[in-house]
Amino acid sequence: MLEEFKKFAMRGNVIDLAVGVIIGAAFGAIVNSLVSDVVMPIIGAVTGGLDFSNYFIAMSKNVTATSYADAKKQGAVLGYGQFLTIAINFMIIAWVLFIAVRAINRLQAPPPVAKTPETPADVKLLTEIRDLLAKRGG
Repeated sequence: MLEEFKKFAMRGNVIDLAVGVIIGAAFGAIVNSLVSDVVMPIIGAVTGGLDFSNYFIAMSKNVTATSYADAKKQGAVLGYGQFLTIAINFMIIAWVLFIAVRAINRLQAPPPVAKTPETPADVKLLTEIRDLLAKRGG
């Protein structure tokens, strides 16, 4: 059973998947930083200083805090600002992946066009005779 597990774990697909997951996690951290440190401050500046991360609705009377982190400690809150941030994060990830895949597809060489085989000389001659006879009407 151990040998069978080794074979499974050392397959190329499993290793490729592991590498993809690790790179994806690193890419996710980069995109999270892009969203929280670059995009959201720009959106906040355009919208007059709005900070989406602190938008929430208190679901309990015990919640009196004005920041989302403090409000979560006090009771149940609906953090729709966090949801907006994550939704924007997803859209940016999807857009960046689309651009990356599109660029990779453009870099790849197009598949070779299959050339039609040259028509043999005797077939060409017979085709010309047929066409000539068809023109003469007989």
